[in-house]
Amino acid sequence: MTRKFEGRDLLVATHNRGKLDEIAELLAPFGISVSSNTDHGLPEPDETEMSFVGNARIKAHAGARATGLPALADDSGITVDGLDGAPGVQTADWAEGETGRDFVKAMTRTRNELEQRDVPSPWLAQFRCTLVLAWPDGHDEVFEGVMAGQVVWPMRGDQGHGYDPIFLPDGYDVTFGEMDRWEKNRISHRARAFKKLVEGCFA
Repeated sequence: MTRKFEGRDLLVATHNRGKLDEIAELLAPFGISVSSNTDHGLPEPDETEMSFVGNARIKAHAGARATGLPALADDSGITVDGLDGAPGVQTADWAEGETGRDFVKAMTRTRNELEQRDVPSPWLAQFRCTLVLAWPDGHDEVFEGVMAGQVVWPMRGDQGHGYDPIFLPDGYDVTFGEMDRWEKNRISHRARAFKKLVEGCFA
């Protein structure tokens, strides 16, 4: 039985203002007031696990312990079958460069490694989002959303962010990079995870 969220205050364990605003809007109908790591002066904990759920748990439990509030954290990325699930939890790391994150570099590396391995097309891939809602007593609930598709080349579209221009979701003829952001937000891995979270803990 999933534990229901019964309070009014929720920590969203992130320093990303856009993510905070998105979650605040999602939970507004339930009268939930959200705050972020930035609001509480909390550092970003080291993400030392090799799974999305492991890293989301680190962030959620660190926030709950530090504030005494239930805390919500997410970890997400892209997994490519032909690369044995890489980049996975290193999705953002593949984009790191001397001047910040360069996702064109990351997408190019993805294509190059698939070709070096002679992986036949279609290059099956999934965008994954794992949400963990943790309470100060150590309990947590986990919700996962997956959007299946394939990696395509060359890059297509300038909408979205990250690996969106090379991800073609199943059932569509446009990449996430070409898709209207409202449509993408409606069907994405993150939307699927949040739907499960709301139904499990807030509805």
